[in-house]
Amino acid sequence: MDRTDRNRRGRDIRTVDDVLRLLDGLFAPEADRWTSGAASWWDGFYADRDKPVPFFVAKPDENLVGYVDRGLIGGGGRALDLGCGPGRNALQLAARGFAVDGVDLSPRAVAWAEERAHVSGIRARFHCGDAFALARTQLPGPYDLVYDSGCFHHLPPHRRISYLALLDQVLAPGGHFALTCFAAGGMGSELPGAELYRGSGLQGGLAYTADELRWIFGELEVVELRRMRDEPDASPCFGEDFLWAALFRRRTGA
Repeated sequence: MDRTDRNRRGRDIRTVDDVLRLLDGLFAPEADRWTSGAASWWDGFYADRDKPVPFFVAKPDENLVGYVDRGLIGGGGRALDLGCGPGRNALQLAARGFAVDGVDLSPRAVAWAEERAHVSGIRARFHCGDAFALARTQLPGPYDLVYDSGCFHHLPPHRRISYLALLDQVLAPGGHFALTCFAAGGMGSELPGAELYRGSGLQGGLAYTADELRWIFGELEVVELRRMRDEPDASPCFGEDFLWAALFRRRTGA
């Protein structure tokens, strides 16, 4: 039986990756914002740089700046920015002495990030593609810091498996993982996981409680978990209080 016949009969499930791809397919194509096929959706999102989108600003996250200023993470080593968008946090990390890799699905976002790097004179490497796949090739780690500002909450429940596997693969022992994501009661869908698969999408992203984040990332030590501070327009930093700002540390020897 060849692969085409197996696919038609639904007999093509043998590995965890096969199951994950099957679950991806339960969502309508227009709702897909997490696999390689989502690049066109994000390209459309980034097409108009003048849109009043809060994170289009060339400002780093307030929590990220605070982590470095307070010495919670060192100002050096290797850093990976997941879903880097136009590069605002990647460039901040590079300016603070990190060797930075930024990755995003959208060619338009990556091009914008590269333009910002060129104008600022700050060196960072940007990669276009699926971080889950690139972790095996262009982004092998180990990284002293993995930073995610707004990527995780766009993943459906089953892709948390891929996300945790990525962290396990690329995050160095003793390294830090920092995350900003939608906070329950602030922004994002709070539907039970099973309901998402009966609908057509993630309703713009998933909201999490603090306890859910502690449980999902339970193999990591919690350094800080709080709501992001709301920053005024004149602030040099980005901040919206509908987001969590979380910092975790991988235990040495883990």
